[in-house]
Order: sequence, then C-alpha cells, then structure tokens
Amino acid sequence: MNIIDALGYRKSVRAFLKKEVETDQITRILNAARHAPSGTNAQPWDVAIVRGKTRIKLTTALIEAFNDNGLGEMDYKYYPVKWKEPFKKRRVTCGAQLYSALKINRKDKEKRLEQWLANYKGFDAPVLLFFFLDSIMEKGSFLDYGMFIQSVMLAALEEGLATCAQAALGQNPELIKTTLGYGTDTTLICGMALGYEDTSAPQNNYRTPRETVEGFTKFFE
Repeated sequence: MNIIDALGYRKSVRAFLKKEVETDQITRILNAARHAPSGTNAQPWDVAIVRGKTRIKLTTALIEAFNDNGLGEMDYKYYPVKWKEPFKKRRVTCGAQLYSALKINRKDKEKRLEQWLANYKGFDAPVLLFFFLDSIMEKGSFLDYGMFIQSVMLAALEEGLATCAQAALGQNPELIKTTLGYGTDTTLICGMALGYEDTSAPQNNYRTPRETVEGFTKFFE
C-alpha cells in the first residue's frame, strides 16, 4: 500500500479479532516508526507493549478505577475545558456516528456506559501500546510524538493490522505507571489498541467526515 492510500485507509478500529499479533510484527512496526522526525533528533519516545496476563490485569484495574472514581485525569490536558465551533460540532458528530452504528439510543445509559468501558479494555485488542515521555520534555516533544504515533499506525497497516489511538488509556496514569514500573518522572501520552480488525463489527464500518483542503488552507503568494 502506498503512503497516500495508507493515509486515507487508516481509521480508528474499535473491535478486534481474537487473533494474536506476533512479536516480530510489533518489532517491524516500531523499527519503521523509529525513523519519525524529532527536534534535535531527541527521539523522545518510550513504548510499553502490553499483552497476555499483564493486559488482563491492567484493563481490569482500569475498569475498577473508573467504576470507583469515574473519569481519571491525564498527565496533561488533551481537550479544551470549553469547546467552541467548529470543534464542538465535529466532536458531537463523531460520537453520534459511533452510537448510531451500534444502534445505541441516546437515552440508553446502560449500553452507552458499556461501550465507554470498552475503551479501558482497548476494545479487546490483543496488544496495547502505552507511549511515555520523560517529564523534562516540553511541548515540542508532543509534536514529535504525534509524528511517531502516526508512523506506528501506518506501519501497522503494512502488517495487515488495525489500530486505535486512545486518550482514554491515559486517564489513569498513576495506576498504569505503577503496574508497568514507570516512574512519576514520566508523562503518559496515550495508549493504542493494536490487532486484527473485525470487519463484521458495525463500529468499524463507518468513516468520520473530514474537512476539505479548501476549508483549512490559505495560500499566500
């Protein structure tokens, strides 16, 4: 798959097959992604690969933490405190598409909660990736990390795999760091589900609308 096709084909997958991902595949993905650019070649990424018993232990703990304390706080503010247009409308549309695909009524709180909890299980993907950053690094490294994470997602396509980058997997950083042995001197950027897409799942069979080039671009000559 060429790069332009891959950029258009990539999507957030929220249902995975019960099929294991080989270690060699993960290594090849990260071997490709490590060539992502970074300011002064700092290469600030630190990736934890979680699967097997550790994945079950961690996701169970994340669900328990949510049930006990609700939404946790990330190490940094991912979203604005107060949304404005056009971002507010795009956010609402994104959520509405998911629940519509799953035929979950707006008033069905039980099913909406069930779907939200699926976030903390990484949608049952066999592999979860957690992306850490040394706390001394500043905002520029977040830009570097974004390019690295996109590289991971595109390389995964080459391996026939699907991904879903998840802010929800960064909502309880202390628990995750303690479980995985990371110190408080790190910032948890986000998590990512990785596995084989369940193409029969309705939540995988819609696409979010994207703004046209004309809508976000200005040419100056």
